[in-house]
Amino acid sequence: METLQILKENVEIILPENGLEEKLALAQKENRKLNIKLGFDPTAPDLHLGHAVVLKKLKQFQDLGHQIVILVGNFTARIGDPTGKNKSRKPLSAEEVQHNAQTYLNQLSKILDIKKVKIVFNSDWLDQLSFTDIIQILSKVTVAQLMHRNDFNKRFTENTPIAMHELVYPILQAYDSVEIKADIEMGGTDQLFNSTMGRQLQETFEMNPQTVMCMPLLKGLDGKEKMSKSLNNIIGLTDEPNDMFGKTMSIPDSLIEEFLDLATDFSIDIKNEIKTRLNSSENPMNIKKVIAKNIISQYHNEDEANKAEEFFENQFQNKKFDEKSFDPISIKTLNAQNSSLTLVDLSFQLKEGQTKSAIRRLIEGGGVRINDEKIQDPYTNINLEEGLKIKIGKRDFYELVK
Repeated sequence: METLQILKENVEIILPENGLEEKLALAQKENRKLNIKLGFDPTAPDLHLGHAVVLKKLKQFQDLGHQIVILVGNFTARIGDPTGKNKSRKPLSAEEVQHNAQTYLNQLSKILDIKKVKIVFNSDWLDQLSFTDIIQILSKVTVAQLMHRNDFNKRFTENTPIAMHELVYPILQAYDSVEIKADIEMGGTDQLFNSTMGRQLQETFEMNPQTVMCMPLLKGLDGKEKMSKSLNNIIGLTDEPNDMFGKTMSIPDSLIEEFLDLATDFSIDIKNEIKTRLNSSENPMNIKKVIAKNIISQYHNEDEANKAEEFFENQFQNKKFDEKSFDPISIKTLNAQNSSLTLVDLSFQLKEGQTKSAIRRLIEGGGVRINDEKIQDPYTNINLEEGLKIKIGKRDFYELVK
């Protein structure tokens, strides 16, 4: 019963309702491991805390001795997945797919015992299908079934084009479950349709259909949309400890319980204790610190978590900006060729991903400091001396080396 409670914790959808119990009983009866499938299309190379919600559930199954099967959709990524945002996703080249897939797999070891994971690529079987084979697979699915997918239905109703390859995509993804004989398919709630399609296709192949388990989608730092790299609202699994801490502290208070449930690895009892503290009017900042340190401990270690807390307190609570508060890991360096640069040009070179006009507005608003001195004229000439310290915005610190 305790095992079942752990496996069901935070799961939003189990289909059928008693499917998990049935699969666990089947594994015991047949004295075998369950095949637990997680498929991903390597469309972007970085994993974040949103991905980790599902991965940590897989870790629980792995710790119980079951077989985790990571299915890399290197074939389907070349087709282009419907995004759910009323348009199709751009297909990737084979080179992009391979690069992204390798990056994903390297990061999985932060959560899973990668040596015990079975990694398969759906090109191994989908590339081998003849056109006759594909037609036979497609014949097992009706148009009405496909139109149950919300975004397809919405686009059809609104007269927005739906390309044929988009309709084929979920069927091919479902066929992956047939090939690997999946007992359980894991995913986020946004994958419910594709996973249930896997159940239907397995049944047409006279297989015991997989149980579908969907985890909730963790909201991003804005507290509104799901965590997504394209929305720039993520905490990456490979982020440096100081960045992880600062980003976690920036979440809106309304997101605290969600982060506590989905992003930490505290026991149920400890989570309930922390929620009691939160509901007893304790300062939310204290709770965020607890969550931030736990997150860093998971993906780095406890020592780094303590250092990140100290760094945050020095920089933002105590407003110190001195040599002692610098963590070398957090400092980027600029090998400057000139003897001086305007503040806007220097900041633009350091702060990647920002436009010059955005940097200029940040400076004029007092968001840039040189050696702890606020400078609000973007065109002030800065002498580029060894050891020059620059703070840009709330969390970015740089030290100049020649």
